[in-house]
Amino acid sequence: MYSYKLNRLAKNTIEIVVDVPKNTIEEKYKTAFSNLLQNLQVQGFRKGKVPAKIAEKHIKKEKIYEELIRIYFPQIYEDIIRKESLKPIISPKIELVNAKEMEDWQIKISVAEKPTITLGEYKDIVKKIKAEQKKSDIWTPGQQSLTDQTQQISEKEKARRQQELLNQILSAILKSVKCEISDLVIDEELNHRLSNLLTDIQKIGLNVDSYLKSKNLTQEQLKKQYKEEIEQTYKLEFILSELADKESIKVEQSDLDKLFASISDPKEKELAKSNSYFYASVLRKQKTIDYLLSI
Repeated sequence: MYSYKLNRLAKNTIEIVVDVPKNTIEEKYKTAFSNLLQNLQVQGFRKGKVPAKIAEKHIKKEKIYEELIRIYFPQIYEDIIRKESLKPIISPKIELVNAKEMEDWQIKISVAEKPTITLGEYKDIVKKIKAEQKKSDIWTPGQQSLTDQTQQISEKEKARRQQELLNQILSAILKSVKCEISDLVIDEELNHRLSNLLTDIQKIGLNVDSYLKSKNLTQEQLKKQYKEEIEQTYKLEFILSELADKESIKVEQSDLDKLFASISDPKEKELAKSNSYFYASVLRKQKTIDYLLSI
């Protein structure tokens, strides 16, 4: 058995400190050893039939502890998540605080939960922005008539204005809605982006220093820039999702069927169908954006 203490930290982050007595570790060590024994192959013996005394000489302790951690730690995590009714949004960060032989172990598990969002008067915000845009379009003496202006506006210009309006709306909502993203989420995405960037840099024959110099950035400035972008992106995703829930915005099967019908390549179509959940989330996000523009 084990005991634990749960601490709620800032920005929807939870820290769980788990204490595991040494007798439990010893039991789990034996279980891990038995698991490895099942697949051990030693000359002169059939697979899984190696005597324990001989197996001990062929299986390193480090390997057994690795197996112990692989099996037991997820059990602890899932058990606590269920007991505490937690709703993590990414995989946990697990640290071994103490893991010495013949001693009690201590584990620290850090969990990121979905942020709590209060949308506020977002409809008033959208209406105010749209009203201000209309004011800027009011005809004044010396200008072309509104009819002439409308006729001369290209589809490309209409799309630009629509995108500009959307950017203003989303920016205003981001500023008005409180939504705190756990540093665990931001750090995980930051590491992913930096890893991808390093791969891309190496492909073009550069190193990190030369790349940063070409962008006139320091490593810290780049990380700060990425972190801000990541935080804004996640905030927007959660806010739009909350807004879609509030307004009961849904994606019907007919919406997905229409999307799949537009894909001509059979292999691409089947691949898209196998990722229906992803495409449903994209369509729901677009419907939510369309709703904001229609207010």
